[in-house]
Amino acid sequence: MIGIFDSGFGGLTVMKEYLKKYPDFDYVYLGDQANAPYGPHSRERVEALTLKNIDYLVKQGCKLIIVACNTASADALRVVQQKYKGKPVILGVIVPAVEAAFKQSRFGNIGVIGTRGVIKSGAYERELAKYGVLYAPTDKRARKEVKVYSQACPLLVPLIEEGILSHPATRMILRNYLRPLKNANIDTLILGCTHYPLLQKEIARMMGKNCIVISSAKAAVDAIEPYFKAHPDLLKKISKKGGRQYLTTDCPERFAEIGGRFLGEKIEVEKVDI
Repeated sequence: MIGIFDSGFGGLTVMKEYLKKYPDFDYVYLGDQANAPYGPHSRERVEALTLKNIDYLVKQGCKLIIVACNTASADALRVVQQKYKGKPVILGVIVPAVEAAFKQSRFGNIGVIGTRGVIKSGAYERELAKYGVLYAPTDKRARKEVKVYSQACPLLVPLIEEGILSHPATRMILRNYLRPLKNANIDTLILGCTHYPLLQKEIARMMGKNCIVISSAKAAVDAIEPYFKAHPDLLKKISKKGGRQYLTTDCPERFAEIGGRFLGEKIEVEKVDI
């Protein structure tokens, strides 16, 4: 079974990508709606909440767990990975997006949009600096120097959750957020929040054809195929009966309504106490 964890709804875009690519796997999705959003919490609080939710998924028998929350990936992923030491395998969404962006960027001018918490954490900047060194050619004349331009977009998550995607007000707010990145002539933009793929087409249109838009949700799923090839034993351990479970720590009716919009299908949601 694959467990997908998020503080709320955003990780459902990761789930949707997984369902497209691996429809036969068994999945359990856990949204910690009782404590969402994670962004305003301290790092210590995010670590404690993430550990608690990951512990629950481990007890459910998950062999692979995806931390689909960017805030949890930034603040707590290393802590939970150190605790479980690969049993089960626990992966995040930041590194795959960073790797995809660096490989596809032509000039190294990379933008990141996300919630205030994710942008404040500097997680994408830190990872981009690592990948810039890792993948840079030995020939310094051809070296790709990475420049990162970050933009917090605090209003996008509530607009997306309310389903206000094509409203003129949403486009106006989005255009305002993207303007500094367009002025910086970025060639690649990372969607550093798993809510944002619901606005990806509009974002791509506004940024123009010379800017590649990277979804952290899709990048996380694209990265798992080579991981499975490198770890065939993990692939064998994941049950494949096509099962789906959607769990939340609060408000299952609201979760079913909004979650259904994210996935494009009706879902049944169960409330769990963790």
